[in-house]
Amino acid sequence: METYKVIIVGMGKRGMHHAAAFHANPRFKVAGICDIDKARLEAAAPKLGNPQISTDARTLAASVKPDIFCFCTLPHLRSDLIKAGIESGAKLIAFEKPIALTSAEGMKIKQMLDAAKVKAVVSHQHRYGEHYKKVHDIIASGALGRLNTVYGTATGWMMHMMSHLIDYALWFNPGAKAQWVMAQAAGRGKMTDIHPSPDYIAGFIHFSNGVRGIVDCGAGAPDVPEVPYWWRKCRIGAQGTDGFAEVMTGGGWRAVTKTGSHGGEGSMNYDLDMPPYIQEMADWLDNDKKLHACNFNSAYEGFEIMMALCRSVIEGGQVALPLTSGMDEMAALKEKLPQRKVLFSLPENAKEYPG
Repeated sequence: METYKVIIVGMGKRGMHHAAAFHANPRFKVAGICDIDKARLEAAAPKLGNPQISTDARTLAASVKPDIFCFCTLPHLRSDLIKAGIESGAKLIAFEKPIALTSAEGMKIKQMLDAAKVKAVVSHQHRYGEHYKKVHDIIASGALGRLNTVYGTATGWMMHMMSHLIDYALWFNPGAKAQWVMAQAAGRGKMTDIHPSPDYIAGFIHFSNGVRGIVDCGAGAPDVPEVPYWWRKCRIGAQGTDGFAEVMTGGGWRAVTKTGSHGGEGSMNYDLDMPPYIQEMADWLDNDKKLHACNFNSAYEGFEIMMALCRSVIEGGQVALPLTSGMDEMAALKEKLPQRKVLFSLPENAKEYPG
């Protein structure tokens, strides 16, 4: 079997998660790593088989000529690195969510990838957790009867968490397209964050099969008291005519169906979630028919929904999908959101949303 050469740009926490998983898989060779911090590179290299190091991504890519161009950088650097990956001749580009900070940039990225015919994946890797898969399997089995609702909540802010919520809601309601959304938001404190977001945003998604999506993200999102770790207070699930099933990122899963109540353990774990995410890249490169579960086109559907929710806040009322033109939603939100301080759903949120 072919071994695929990989370079990883950005060697922070998430970059090291990716690099370690690539290095542990015999289908890949970590051929290069890049970061603006040379000391970080020198510390990481011995753990990864001593690949080539560079503080310049394009120079490294030109030298290595990778099969996979992976980057794990701050979200304002997306389109330039997508371009660098395409120019490197990589067969696949892997990168972190969110796809972009605005629909204008997201559309530009999609156009570049489509024109170059380069595969791409976006790391919504929580779906590989056993508790996530268990809930998906219950829903897919038909045990909930006719679905009527999919939902996701998280106390973390939008650019960190909402693409995860939407991606897994789409996974639980496969094949249906979002037709319109409507949303409201509050709080400006996180608009200056490196992941700029309203402090709180909540909205509805109408799907083509009649299922209603509900997303609730930020300072006003409901508590998940079963989960003590604040960043993992996320709940994603589905309801149907015969019951419900839901997963909690840091607290297992539960379901009620005609056969009774059920539940189990599980928590987000990069050591368990990253290996299958990485392996599917090799599978997809081996065989075009083995589409990666986190493929770009699937992630882009969720990205459009998130940007449409922002536009509903900005413009008022319903916003139709798919979007037909790009805009800078973050700049518009800064102007639209009122100066009033956001109200909290639980006391712990005051520490995370001081603005």
